[in-house]
Amino acid sequence: MTVSELILKNRSTRAFDESTPISKATMEELIRLAAKSPSGMNKQPVRYRVLSDAADIDKMLENCRFAGLLGIKLPPEGQKPTGFILMFTDKEAKSPEALALKDIGIAAEAILLGAAEKGFAGCMLGSFNPTRLLADFGISDRYTPQLAIALGKSAEEIRLIEAKDGNLNYYRDENGVHIVPKLPDADLFI
Repeated sequence: MTVSELILKNRSTRAFDESTPISKATMEELIRLAAKSPSGMNKQPVRYRVLSDAADIDKMLENCRFAGLLGIKLPPEGQKPTGFILMFTDKEAKSPEALALKDIGIAAEAILLGAAEKGFAGCMLGSFNPTRLLADFGISDRYTPQLAIALGKSAEEIRLIEAKDGNLNYYRDENGVHIVPKLPDADLFI
């Protein structure tokens, strides 16, 4: 699969096929891939926690929100992710915050592209209580929670369309297809 194909395949999935779990080993492989990505000043501040057992996944689902803009409960009952990768910055890495956050984004995209290549999908989540996350999983406050990536086999259809009148709000159509407006070329270039 080409990079272009992977990028188009990599959609934020919010409903998962629980019968096809993503393994802990696969998530660790994705983390090792992300760790080889570029890092600002090569400070390498990103750290990870893999969640693969059902109790931890349920605990994380109690602490995060998917697609608040839609106003519906996601993931749907029986379609939860089968894994999570939690992403942190390590305060002892002494990376400037702006660079550390860029590193988080770069690593997250590497994880999601790697997952897409393996037939999995994910969703980056920033809507969670960081204090609760540290407590729930016994993680030192040396680490700052930045992002959670829900992972698994996608169980939904997602379609890209060209945005009209500047409206970038995603929505579900009458058939439950997740529609994602993207800027037209004319609006991309300055």
